[in-house]
Amino acid sequence: MDLALLRTFVTVHRADSFTRAAALLGLSQPAVTSQIRTLERQLGRPLFLRQARGVTPTTIGDELAHKAAPHLDALMEIAESGLEHDESVLRTLHLAGPPEFTAERALPALVELTGDHGQGFALRTSFGNAVETLEGLAAGRHDLAISTVRPRGALLTATALCDEEHVLVAAPRWAGRLGVEPLPHKAAPALENLPVVEVHESLPFVCRYWASVYDSRPSASGTVIVPDLRAVLACAAAAAGLAVLPRYLCAEALERGEVVALHEPAVPPLRTYFLVVRTGTLAMPHIARAHEWLLGAAVGWG
Repeated sequence: MDLALLRTFVTVHRADSFTRAAALLGLSQPAVTSQIRTLERQLGRPLFLRQARGVTPTTIGDELAHKAAPHLDALMEIAESGLEHDESVLRTLHLAGPPEFTAERALPALVELTGDHGQGFALRTSFGNAVETLEGLAAGRHDLAISTVRPRGALLTATALCDEEHVLVAAPRWAGRLGVEPLPHKAAPALENLPVVEVHESLPFVCRYWASVYDSRPSASGTVIVPDLRAVLACAAAAAGLAVLPRYLCAEALERGEVVALHEPAVPPLRTYFLVVRTGTLAMPHIARAHEWLLGAAVGWG
């Protein structure tokens, strides 16, 4: 059986789409369709059910994928290992993730694997939200992604990386006006008249905090909207209003007194980050090494 046909089949099976598989393989969609039809003729059985959106594997298709995928991944690992030991070949790792977490956490960890102390790969980085990041990874534009959303389906494989704690902060002058430090558990009404600094008009961080801590929705609207949490911190420190920020991002500002925590709930709101790859690509040593390195570094990110 032609290994190229099997590789195309496994890619389609993981992608649930001829179109997405074609992009990952660098082929045209008609070429992918033709290869799948050839394989189906050779086996004498249908492998996929064509639907309006993508394809669904038949029982035979699932069985073949279960048997073939591990062997194809192993062959890829052998091929990539050969390249990895060739000092003339410098692999490039394409990383994507949210700008603040990637810049503050992931990149400082990964640069230890590049440069003079490197392990054989260069690094290219893209920033984006969870939807953009996962779509880019599925389309083959990235090798490794950091996401706050766990992807569904067989194409992408996610591993929990770390949790981040969210803190309700404001400049000291706003805390002084409230006259309560720290705020009691049922303190949402006291905060309703304060201006809000957020990353989006929908107030995602504030709404998540209110739902978790106060079991309600905030009635305030955003006073300052800026699509970067580092800018949100700067605006909050300048007394533009209250903000909800990851503790890792505002820890130094809290220590310096530039902002203060308005509330320290017994169980703070958390958000989980996931490390995501296309299924099977951890057979590639440079991706596997970066993946393992980030998981190790995240142990100290509490």
